[in-house]
Amino acid sequence: MASAQRPNVLQGIGNRVQGMGGQQGKTGGDSVRARNMFEDSVTLTIYYLDSTRGYRLDTSIRDFTTRFPIPATHIFLGNTGSATRSLFFSTQLKAGWDPGFHAFDIYKWQIDKLRFYNTTRPYTEIGYVLGPRAEQIVEVFHSQNIRPHWNFGAGYRLIAAPGVFRNQRNNHNNYSFTSRYQSPNRRYNNYLAFLGNRLQATESGGIRNDEDYLNDIRYAKDRFLIPTNIGGDPVNRPNVFTNEMATGNRYREFNILLRQQYDFGKKDSLVTDSIVIPLYFPRLRFEHTFKYGSYKYSFRDFQATTSNLRNTPDSAWYMDNYGVTIPQNDSLEFFDNWKEISNDFSIYQFPDSKNLHQYIRLGAEVQLLNGNFFFDSASKDPVSLSNVIAHGEYRNLTKNKKWDMFAFARLWMVGYNLGDYHAYISLQRLSSRLGTFQMGFENVNRSPWFNYYQRSGFYLDVPKTFSNENTTHLFASVLLQKLRLQLSADYFLVANYLYLTNYKNLEQANSVFNVLRVNAFKTFRIGKRWNWHTEVYVQQKAGNAPVNLPLLYTRNQFMYEGNLGFRNLNIAFGAEARYHTPYKADNYSPVRGQFFYQDSATISNLPDVHLFVHFRIRTFRAYVRFENLNTVRTFGGFQFNNNNLAAPGYPTPGGLLRLGIYWTFVN
Repeated sequence: MASAQRPNVLQGIGNRVQGMGGQQGKTGGDSVRARNMFEDSVTLTIYYLDSTRGYRLDTSIRDFTTRFPIPATHIFLGNTGSATRSLFFSTQLKAGWDPGFHAFDIYKWQIDKLRFYNTTRPYTEIGYVLGPRAEQIVEVFHSQNIRPHWNFGAGYRLIAAPGVFRNQRNNHNNYSFTSRYQSPNRRYNNYLAFLGNRLQATESGGIRNDEDYLNDIRYAKDRFLIPTNIGGDPVNRPNVFTNEMATGNRYREFNILLRQQYDFGKKDSLVTDSIVIPLYFPRLRFEHTFKYGSYKYSFRDFQATTSNLRNTPDSAWYMDNYGVTIPQNDSLEFFDNWKEISNDFSIYQFPDSKNLHQYIRLGAEVQLLNGNFFFDSASKDPVSLSNVIAHGEYRNLTKNKKWDMFAFARLWMVGYNLGDYHAYISLQRLSSRLGTFQMGFENVNRSPWFNYYQRSGFYLDVPKTFSNENTTHLFASVLLQKLRLQLSADYFLVANYLYLTNYKNLEQANSVFNVLRVNAFKTFRIGKRWNWHTEVYVQQKAGNAPVNLPLLYTRNQFMYEGNLGFRNLNIAFGAEARYHTPYKADNYSPVRGQFFYQDSATISNLPDVHLFVHFRIRTFRAYVRFENLNTVRTFGGFQFNNNNLAAPGYPTPGGLLRLGIYWTFVN
């Protein structure tokens, strides 16, 4: 989809700081304010469901991770499309019903972050990224106005990555369709969206640990030959576009959203030399939102003997780690399937009819859920659940744009998640002389994920009951534009922390603990066009908690940003290094699709080092990257095979070349 970033109210606006150096800094990294001088022939405005503001496209080229699906602060299990998690402490700050499968969230397009558009001319963007072993990412997006007040947008993305190591092939598909209509008199608004995610990830269970395979000369040149715990012995690397998979996770999600709004207020108009522009200032708004969702999560390991796949489920490995017996010549399957229908009714009141960024919203939602599950069909009966949720919200962006306040609360009053709640408030102050300051608070009381309940098809532990997890989160951020510096801090206080151990054992911490994280973003100008962008994160827990974290993570980019004397060229090239201190990284449970706590193996990696050249010529953008140069060594010849580890048994790729191109078209 077209690249536009919604500002994160929890973590401030650090992108502005990171893009302040050199010619690139004239627009900065802030996607809200960036505008490409070469694309002024089209005005494309982006809207979100729960925001009254319009946003512009992100045209910056400095940071490739704004395009690449995996954030710089995440680790991933050795291949694009594999399970990921953040290097920072985080809990699920979302109350209410949750199926519990989050290891692949960053590859999903989510309905609450879906973008709606308004454009003066048809706009198309095509993106293509080529990586190691024929890894490919294909993106296509198109938006145009059918009528002056009616726009539609459609997007598609394919992530196809066979992988450097065995049994880590991934194939993900995302698609969306959006429609935004506003009546000519501006009283009625209609938002319609269809969104789908089809994720397929082959699971290896990690490389086997009976030998030191990473330092064995037999596997120095071809890491694909290293045996893995599950997934069998593929005859060769499968075709990048095939869906053939013997062992792994398949997630299927489909959503429909229809939101309708009708306003009561006062008509007005703006008269120019030859045009009368109708205006409407609402005082009262009625809103109805209908949502439908279908969610299917499964893990399979089955017999396969084809031209590419040779697999027999390893009964001993599943018995040791999950306590599951697989009959001879049989297969293994777990699944949870859900359907969701919800209706939300809300009323808005605008205290100042000429400031749509100030309003009070009150409403209630009725949610109906139906699930069916499989592992032992005798004990995993279908269930029907329901919830009634009350919610309120207050927003106020003052007319002078100096103060921005946002507060909301959601309370589960009746039903399956009775007693859950989420309360949030933030206050932001903008000063043209000093910068921006933000502070806020939130508290979340949430039920355990559904796969922590015995009715789930993925429940493999002995019977247990769990209390609600409660998290208090305090945050603050200050941006000093003249110093090109942003400082921020996050404090978490957690009670009844839920976690996983030993692949399948579900646990809950009895003691309260806290985690403090302090972040700093700074741009140093080291030459007329040369800049050093640095990010530093320090985090520390206090209390007896089953949480292991790297004390320090830092990311540094040394680069030239300018045009090299060419009028239509915008280029950024240099080096990037990322490093985190040693720590006992979480392991990964393939069946549950979840990372789990371990306290025995320490991960100690070399810094990741990349070289890159990013440039833009009018509407064409290209990214050329030489990644993981830190893995070079002469073992078995000159090779890039000194692999770092993301988790025990999960090495990351060696040196690789990645090429990305993005081209926009205006009709």
